[in-house]
Amino acid sequence: MIGYVIVGTNDLPRAADFYDALLGQMGARRFMASDRFIAWGVNPSQPMFSVAKPYDGKPATRGNGSMIALAVDSSDKVDALYSKALELGASDEGAPGERMKGFYAGYFRDLDGNKLNFYYMNPAEMGQ
Repeated sequence: MIGYVIVGTNDLPRAADFYDALLGQMGARRFMASDRFIAWGVNPSQPMFSVAKPYDGKPATRGNGSMIALAVDSSDKVDALYSKALELGASDEGAPGERMKGFYAGYFRDLDGNKLNFYYMNPAEMGQ
């Protein structure tokens, strides 16, 4: 159902460097780019993650209560990507760990303060 998500940035080149390095570890690459917008994905027919300078020309701000969750296929990848995000300058919002049976996640804020997480869900452990 989700085609893509966008978070705002006030410094597109800085955000581009951050997400090129971080999302590249997931096998994602840039699929679309302009002077105001960049979108990454692993396949253009699957949901993409994007950053953009606000089109209204006002400063980008983060949403209180908003978060983007990026699925990966193992808890080890959650750990590695969370660590990479912090290495790239992100701030901790909750170290990786099991939040409930079968749901493992690590939370961080990017360089613009947008909240994201990497998560792994194991349906077998969730009784699915």
